[in-house]
Amino acid sequence: MGTVKDINKRATPFQAIVSYYFIAIAVSFLLLIIPGVHQEGVKVSLLDSLFTAVSAVSVTGLTVMDISETYSTFGIVMLLIVLQLGAIGIMSLGTFIWLIVGKKIGLRERQLIMVDHNQYNISGVVNLIKEIIKILFLIEAIGAMILTFYFLQYYASFKEALLHGVFAAVSATTNGGFDITGLSLSGYADDYFVQIINMLLITLGAIGFPVLIEVKHFLLNKDDKRFRFSLFTKITTTTYAALFLVGTAVIFIVESFNSFQGMSWHKMLFASMFQSVSTRSAGLTTVDVSQFTDTTNIFMSFMMFIGASPSSVGGGIRTTTFAIAVLFLINFARGKEDIQVFGREIYLIDVYRSYVVIILASTMVLLSTMLLLLTEKSASLLQIIFEITSAFGTCGMSLGITTDLSSPGKCIIMVLMFVGRVGLISFLYSIGGKGDKPKYHYPKERVIIG
Repeated sequence: MGTVKDINKRATPFQAIVSYYFIAIAVSFLLLIIPGVHQEGVKVSLLDSLFTAVSAVSVTGLTVMDISETYSTFGIVMLLIVLQLGAIGIMSLGTFIWLIVGKKIGLRERQLIMVDHNQYNISGVVNLIKEIIKILFLIEAIGAMILTFYFLQYYASFKEALLHGVFAAVSATTNGGFDITGLSLSGYADDYFVQIINMLLITLGAIGFPVLIEVKHFLLNKDDKRFRFSLFTKITTTTYAALFLVGTAVIFIVESFNSFQGMSWHKMLFASMFQSVSTRSAGLTTVDVSQFTDTTNIFMSFMMFIGASPSSVGGGIRTTTFAIAVLFLINFARGKEDIQVFGREIYLIDVYRSYVVIILASTMVLLSTMLLLLTEKSASLLQIIFEITSAFGTCGMSLGITTDLSSPGKCIIMVLMFVGRVGLISFLYSIGGKGDKPKYHYPKERVIIG
């Protein structure tokens, strides 16, 4: 408690958030090493348990072990708790507990909530947390109920169907990417109903909580003529839909001549759709992505690098960052200085932030690639790039090298998963400190560019 109070007093909001995520990883690590979490006779090293804890808190899903063969039912429940912790967010969970015990939410706590969920205004953040928790739990409950009763045809008992239904719903909604079958969702490659439910849950988790809240208000207040969707919602949904369609088309076209040969058109379509959705940050698969061509895997690496939307359960540079960068390039090519979209103009500071995130993320991927090429001698360049973008995008897909990573390699991947979950802006500000504004400016001068 003394450590938490010191963080609250001395750290900036960004530093506090990063510190709290470190604490969450420590708690999750302890939960995953307590007696009874592993199956009888199974031994897991402390580093591998830490890797799993970081992967779960960052809702990534990369694992150095087979979950189905490692964890007991009790261990799977602990893993579900950690996934919820990572998906809801540290400050959301803390606020939820404070509300239950009747603690007053002060200005400092509201600032931390604002930072944790990428908000620009401090007003209404507590109501935001309430909405997020209600929506997330409702989605998971509905998904778990549907999948549990549907899984009765796959499993011998209701208890087993319930375990698989709840875990699958939570894993998909949180975009955690973990599975307890040992086969991801490849066992349901011909079951389009299971795929559709999982795609819906993944999308609802990755689209962004502010979007879900606005949709809820729209559905409940259809007669309110003053209601209008925010620019954030319009950009997020448009970008998300565009990436889904482009991803589906690229995977379908490229793999129809390669790994999809011999499949029916509808199976190829669903496989393409599912992998396009899953590369947002979910990491679940219905087919073996290691059989995909290099072209498709490079493209999927790019999709994982973009990741999910801000204020969602996913990581990466985020969809709005990508959208603003593309819009700026289009407008710049047309000789325009302002970015105009949906009847609004984008603040220039948001353009700066977008390019800072892209440059920093690209630099991290490049440096990580160079380091892993030194530590993982048996892995190819494509496998390493795929692993790195999967970790940074908190996706969890792999071309099969996760279990063979060296100790330094695991540490590099853990750092990427952590930064991908916390967010590059928060991580950068946590390093930079308070960021006091300068008291004076130097004369400005133009520099030749290009």
